[in-house]
Amino acid sequence: MPSLNHTANHPFRHPANQTLLIDADDTLWENNIYFERAITSFISYLDHRVHTPEEVRGHLNRVEHATVVAHGYGLHSFRRSLVTCFEQLTDIPITAEKHRRIESFAESIADQEIELLPNVATTLADLATRHRLIMVTKGDPDEQTDKLQRSGLAPHFTAVEVLREKHHGAYRTLADHHQCEACTTWMIGNSPRSDINPALAAGFHAIFIPHDFTWVLEHEVVNQPPSGQQLLELAAFADLTRYF
Repeated sequence: MPSLNHTANHPFRHPANQTLLIDADDTLWENNIYFERAITSFISYLDHRVHTPEEVRGHLNRVEHATVVAHGYGLHSFRRSLVTCFEQLTDIPITAEKHRRIESFAESIADQEIELLPNVATTLADLATRHRLIMVTKGDPDEQTDKLQRSGLAPHFTAVEVLREKHHGAYRTLADHHQCEACTTWMIGNSPRSDINPALAAGFHAIFIPHDFTWVLEHEVVNQPPSGQQLLELAAFADLTRYF
């Protein structure tokens, strides 16, 4: 992957007053691992007699994609996807009891404590002394705002944007609203589809911090940065302080 102009031991550190747009789920705190656990429990509960667990998961992925398009992101959409998937793959009527059990898999996610990724809090505190930090996430606004408040990270951000979808048009609108200069604006996140590629298309620089359990619907080949833009891949969030 292309990187900034640096050597492994002596990275180039950018001057103060950069604008750092920072993703939330699976960049600042764990998120998808809880969905994966819920999906595993759901597939086990379905216990399909014909389809393999892999086939059930593939079908659920397709259902989730359709649900997101129609109803947006968030636990309400995930809950709807589980019910729809169950209805489509079984000839057993969904009783009220089964409905409650399926919904319980989604509710288990809401009950999770916020688990920050390693060194996120100290790294954000350090970066905020030199740069403008804006949290840019997508999903249900109430859910995302609640997670931010429970995380204790809110004081480090000058603004928070919860977008319906992260595409290059949304990033350009955000840049206009916050008066972001493209040459000093960086999008930081774990999703090629939502964080890296559309930010590059919008004219920003980007920093890719992979997560082992990034949601399958966020997978995408990382694009090459256009001329004049920069792309960096880091192993950990704390590495940001070596460059900023």
